[in-house]
Amino acid sequence: MRCVGWNSAPPVAGGVFPGRSLVSDDWDDHEARRERRPRTRHRRRRKRQLTEEERLYRDARRRANARMGFYSHLLAYVSVFVLVLFTAGIRPAVFMGLAWGVGLAFHYFGAIVAPGLRTRLIRREVSREIAQTVPRERRSIEGRHARSLEELSASIAHEIRNPITAAKSLVQQMGEDPSAHDNVGYAKVALDELDRVERSISHLLRFAREEDVQIAELRITDVLESALETFRDRLARLGVHVEREIDAEGSMRGDAEKLRRVFINLIGNALDAFEGAGTEHPTLRVLAGENLAGTELWVRVIDNGPGMEPDALHNIFSPFYSSKETGTGLGLAISKKLVDAHGGAIEAHSEPGSGTEFVLTFPRGAGGGRQ
Repeated sequence: MRCVGWNSAPPVAGGVFPGRSLVSDDWDDHEARRERRPRTRHRRRRKRQLTEEERLYRDARRRANARMGFYSHLLAYVSVFVLVLFTAGIRPAVFMGLAWGVGLAFHYFGAIVAPGLRTRLIRREVSREIAQTVPRERRSIEGRHARSLEELSASIAHEIRNPITAAKSLVQQMGEDPSAHDNVGYAKVALDELDRVERSISHLLRFAREEDVQIAELRITDVLESALETFRDRLARLGVHVEREIDAEGSMRGDAEKLRRVFINLIGNALDAFEGAGTEHPTLRVLAGENLAGTELWVRVIDNGPGMEPDALHNIFSPFYSSKETGTGLGLAISKKLVDAHGGAIEAHSEPGSGTEFVLTFPRGAGGGRQ
């Protein structure tokens, strides 16, 4: 007897061999499905967001389709009712009309009434939520503003009252003995105190005034060099070593004079700290560059002075807060305001005995100020 091998098995209907061919076909179908799935998911991820106009058109089309469905249902209802009425009589027509009419009524509510009712209910709930939320937020904001005004008023009163009280006392002493030899010294001290009041009021007005920012093309390196040039003699007198690290040309849009005032204030504060603490080997580092995307510029002003305590660092940008005897406490507050007007940000980092670092960032196309 001759044995028939597996390869010589007779084909089944359609010419498909049992075993191997069926498994191969199933495997091919499985591989084809696997290839289709990633493409489908990819197409879903790349689904385009609808514009407002397209969304409104889509919603209007859905409402129109719902109405057309109801009108088709109504037409079918009327047609069947009339047919039953003339073929089977009034009683079967009434029973059919009542039974079918319930479904028609629900269809009418869902297609015609429900969309408008849903919209009105949503608007009512949103209005109610806003009415409950907005007053709380408004009261919170008003409370913060009131506290800020109280602190600012107290600072102004303290900053102005002390020099005026000292000047008044000196003038009274001069009046008691007009021919005294000390009157010249008293008058000089009184004038210095009044100058201090005038300077505080001038800075306060500058802080409160909305200054126009003249936006134009500038290079941040030119602004930094101009600010450093202002202190050239003082830097030489104090023996300050200045290190410049400029990684980019630093072109941006902004007000060069306003930014120059910001850097003058930061550099002047560093020199005051050197002089007040008697820092040995004072060093001032000025660094500038841009982020990886090229959309922002950054400037760092670093000194190796005495640094600041945490409480002083926390209040450094508050109006009338100053650690210097003759300071008005508005320099950094005005600087922050000018940086904000350029759409930028300013931060301070410091520890006692480790110096102070100011970090400023600006968008290259600054448009925060008014033209």
